[in-house]
Amino acid sequence: MNSARRTSALWSLRALLLGLGVLASGCARAPLREKAAEAVHAPAAPPPGALEAREADAFFQGHRFRDGTVLPEVRIHYATLGTPRRDASGAVTNAVLLLHWTSASGQVLRGRPFMDSLFAPGRPLDATKYFLIFPDSVGHGRSSKPSDGARTKFPAYGYRDMVELQHRLVTQTLGIARLHAIVGLSMGGMNAWQWSELYPEAVKGVMPIVSLPTRIAGRNLLWRRFVSRQIRTDPEWKDGLYTAPPRGWREAFPVFRMMLDGVPHLQATLPEAASADAFITAAMAQAEGMDANDVLYSLESSSDYDPEPALDAIQARVFALNFSDDEFNPVSLRTLETLMPRVKHGRFVVQEGDARSFGHLTQAHPELWADQVAAFLAFLEGA
Repeated sequence: MNSARRTSALWSLRALLLGLGVLASGCARAPLREKAAEAVHAPAAPPPGALEAREADAFFQGHRFRDGTVLPEVRIHYATLGTPRRDASGAVTNAVLLLHWTSASGQVLRGRPFMDSLFAPGRPLDATKYFLIFPDSVGHGRSSKPSDGARTKFPAYGYRDMVELQHRLVTQTLGIARLHAIVGLSMGGMNAWQWSELYPEAVKGVMPIVSLPTRIAGRNLLWRRFVSRQIRTDPEWKDGLYTAPPRGWREAFPVFRMMLDGVPHLQATLPEAASADAFITAAMAQAEGMDANDVLYSLESSSDYDPEPALDAIQARVFALNFSDDEFNPVSLRTLETLMPRVKHGRFVVQEGDARSFGHLTQAHPELWADQVAAFLAFLEGA
């Protein structure tokens, strides 16, 4: 493996570990807590050109989830990068919401590869031009989640709950009535599809990456149910009151990890039994540092996702990006070819994968698809 490829592979692993909560956050500054009756005010923005995120927590009192559960207080952690720009009426015109993948957080989207490829001066989402917002979705990162203490008494949240709290953060906490764009990855891409339908006046354009505008079914559903079953039926799970990571979860995670990667990449990097065994051992070790309840809730939260029936009503511009080696969203199903014609202002790209890409996890390598973000923004400007 050459040095460039090794560096890329190490970032892929580090992005996965950060996203799944295995590595510590490394935050040098404690988050701000400016509590109000329903939400905090946005922290002061950094000066133009600064590439240092400002972090804060928003708190929503008595929030009711769609399963009927009411939490006295829901915390949504978030960060911002850049400076809001306003029109003559005072409305923010340059806000872009960045949404992370399952079991990740906004922090991974602020890692060096994303900064260098997307947010640095001259890059597509230049932070000197755009006001970038990075929330940790409910159940993830430093937002409210089962592992905070409630465990299985935590609300059985769904993707619509995630999107509702993202919307409250944007509109109530940050005071932004309309987003210029949303860029979402995997789960975040599915959230972007939901935004375009649930809040049609609140976003100009969305870029769902490695996601499809239809319910989760087939192989994608099967592996999720397999992992959930491995956790729930393990005696060590103890109805969520475990004291160590359940063995069922540790044994299920290699399947999760395998599905993230691309077939050509695995074919090239796992040529014999020893390398495959090492992959399994490393994946099980990664699972040791993750909370099984958080994972269980995050996987099962996708059960309410199905934007397909309302695709004809979407008003936002939609630029969908998938990768041909993504095993979560197989190109052989031709889902985008079938459904995208129903989106009035929609287009899609299926970028070709190879042994140098990472399947679904190519999302963690923005250097491989930054040009598509530039194309999305140009497409959006054509509105």
